[in-house]
Order: sequence, then structure tokens, then C-alpha cells
Amino acid sequence: MVKVVIDRVRAWGHVNVSARHRTTIEITRDDYLTPRGDCIIGIKADKGLSDINPELKEVIRKDGSLVMVIFIVDDYFDYVIGMGSSRLTLSNNNKLIIRRSSYIDDATLMIKANKAAINLDRRLIDRLKKGSPLTVYIVGVDLEQDGTIKGNGT
Repeated sequence: MVKVVIDRVRAWGHVNVSARHRTTIEITRDDYLTPRGDCIIGIKADKGLSDINPELKEVIRKDGSLVMVIFIVDDYFDYVIGMGSSRLTLSNNNKLIIRRSSYIDDATLMIKANKAAINLDRRLIDRLKKGSPLTVYIVGVDLEQDGTIKGNGT
């Protein structure tokens, strides 16, 4: 059976969003963005990784779990799919990072992602450069559970 848990994070774009990083995507609670932050697509987030739904964390921390993150800006959306891991701490209170690699630190939300910042839909990125609001849905899927779907923040 399948268990699905969803949470939502809200953030904002910024004039310095470039989304040119080739291995990561980041959302941060920081209220600024320098041109060097080429992986950051959202600032002033209302949650850090430590704040996401505990049940979602439980799913993401299972080896073999799937994690999907959906980014929505105005009428545009894009998504990234990757893997959870029992090695994830999900404890950073300031940021969440999606990684194409298997590298893990306290800000890592998922590993082995199918996209990095540079791969995101440029129409979405163009809206973020104008400071548009960003809605991020984090979906954790445990393929070995009872078939329930739970949400938070919808």
C-alpha cells in the first residue's frame, strides 16, 4: 500500500533569482538574495526544513521513499522528483535544499533529484525575478504503507 503526506511552504521571488545552479535548488527564510545565490529560487519562506509536518519527515526519512516538490508561481508550475533517505536529519530551521547528488546535510530535503535550478521552467523563474509569491508543495510517498493521504497547510 501507499502512504502520501503533503505540506506547503510559501516564499517570495527576488530580482536576483537566476536559477543557474546545476546541482541544487534552495528555498530560504533569509530576506535577501545576492547574485551569488544561483541555486536559490525563493526567499522569506514561512518554514525551514525543521518546520515541516512531522509525519512528512517520517516518510522522507525512509530509504526508498519518493519525494516530489511542486513549485507554483502565478499560472506556471514545475516539479522535481527525488528520493528520501534514512540518513536525512531534516533539521535546518532556515532552508530546504533539493540535491541531484547523494550529499546530505541538515538542510537536505531530497537526494538524487531529477532537476536542479537550471532545469526549472524559465517562465516560472521570470516571474520569480519580478518578486512574485512562490508556493511549494512537498509530497512524500511511502510505497509500503496503508494507502492514506494526509495534508497540512492546504
